[in-house]
Amino acid sequence: METNSPERELWILGLGERIDRGAVVCSYLAEAGYRARTAKIEELSTARPLGIVLDISPYSQDGWGILAALKSSPESRDIPVLPVFLSERGRIGGAFPVAGFFLTPINTDHLAEKLAVMGLSEDADEYDLQAMLVTRKGDEVFGKAMTDIGFTLLNAYSAKEGVAIATINHPFLIFTSFMLPDSSAFEFQERLKLYPQTRNIPFFVLLKDTTKEGERIAMSRSVESLVRKKELTKEEFLGCFRRK
Repeated sequence: METNSPERELWILGLGERIDRGAVVCSYLAEAGYRARTAKIEELSTARPLGIVLDISPYSQDGWGILAALKSSPESRDIPVLPVFLSERGRIGGAFPVAGFFLTPINTDHLAEKLAVMGLSEDADEYDLQAMLVTRKGDEVFGKAMTDIGFTLLNAYSAKEGVAIATINHPFLIFTSFMLPDSSAFEFQERLKLYPQTRNIPFFVLLKDTTKEGERIAMSRSVESLVRKKELTKEEFLGCFRRK
């Protein structure tokens, strides 16, 4: 997550009434010089944070629903979000910095605009850049949008296949559904970090615009199995942030 304004706050969302679970995150951020506090999504009607740290653990209060709500609104979809796994006592089991989230069905105009703002599409035509999409069945609308922007699209249908294609072809961008046949997006990202040629590729996660409660529970459980009994140190957590 990139931060560039010292005046605004970082918010910790997804805690519900258990705001005490945000104490460790707030203390780490405060020690690093950030203004941070727990908040609720309803506060976005009157204020805008610099960025959001979002609990997506099974102990969160609808963290995945909050993420979908943030990304569905033009007013909040460009706020940087760092998903984290907080234990029942608020310890940081994992943090998952990604380049961004998009909802599906994809808003093609927003996709093109976001990539342009991030400076990721200006050389697509000139250098014949490749982007990789990893989903269970592919996505024709997304594929057409990316080719219209100027990218050549590579398709993979599992994390294992995605790692193989990425290490050989080194795509410029990677987009993936959160739930793949053989892993979650975050586990897929961890595999890519094992290889020097893929660890720094901008990595975007595609989320369905609506999910059932059972799906959201499964998504949280997939993250729980990834972090297991880990706990990030203050330095590891703060490594997800950098100032410009």
